[in-house]
Formats: sequence, structure tokens, C-alpha cells
Amino acid sequence: MRILGIDPGSQVTGYGLVESVRSHLHHIDNGGIFTRSLDSFPQRLHTIFEGVKELIQKFSPDVVAIENIFYAKNVKSTVQLGHARGAAIIASVEFKIPVHEYTPLVIKQAVVGYGRASKEQIQQMVKSILKLSDIAFFDASDALAVAICHAHSAPLEEKLKLAGGKR
Repeated sequence: MRILGIDPGSQVTGYGLVESVRSHLHHIDNGGIFTRSLDSFPQRLHTIFEGVKELIQKFSPDVVAIENIFYAKNVKSTVQLGHARGAAIIASVEFKIPVHEYTPLVIKQAVVGYGRASKEQIQQMVKSILKLSDIAFFDASDALAVAICHAHSAPLEEKLKLAGGKR
């Protein structure tokens, strides 16, 4: 299963691609979709939308995993984050790719084992899990963490479906 992880942001939307083969994870690519600060907010959203579409066309992921909104003190930032998520989700849906959403707490628990892990701890664990030679920058590392989270969660979700959704 090829997973495109997305860490949405209106300035930088991080992405990370991993392949999960029989519970082994392989790093494919990571980076960021960078918007221009001089562009209008709608233009930034379009950049994110087009950037995600390009990634999907280039890497053909089976699934997209995206970080869900967390509630920040700054309402404007939270709303802008929601719009950035929407642009990435719509690009995925346009290609009929399933989208799975994970909260920051769940992602951190899946990758680090601690829901209040720091960005640096996430970076180190992502580097270790994927056997990267270098640490990915924060947005890309967070996106890889989302993909790793889905890789760990997908087998459980599949077992629950087969069991009729009973927990």
C-alpha cells in the first residue's frame, strides 16, 4: 500500500510518501508544497490543490492520510488550516483516492508512543522508523508521521471491517 501523508498548512503543506509492504515501511519521497507570501489566500489554496494533484499523478498513492485540525488559540489560523486541508482533500477526492484523517494526538502516539511528543522527537522517530540518512524538515517529517500512523492503523481498521465493525 502506497500512502501519501499530508501535513496541511497555508504557507507550507508538508508531504511524505511511504510504501507499506507486509508491515515493512519504505520511504519514497518527502517535501513541501510552498505557497508564495505575496499571493492572495485563494491563490495559496489553489497552489496546495495543484501541488497535491501533481503528487498524486506522479506517485499514484493508494490512500491519502491527512492531519486533522487541532484547536489553536488563534481562530484565524485554525480556519486557514481548515481551508488548506480542504484543498488537499478535494484534490485527493478528485482522483477517487480514499482519505483518512488523524488527530495530532493519535499521530504522535502511533509514531513516538507519547501524545505530547515534541516536533524534534517526531523527527527523530520518523528518521529511525524509515531509516532516513537525514532528518526531514518539520512539515515533511510531520507528513511522514501521518503516513506512518496510517500504515500502523490500516491493518486494524481492516480487521474491524471484517469483524463487522465490532470493537
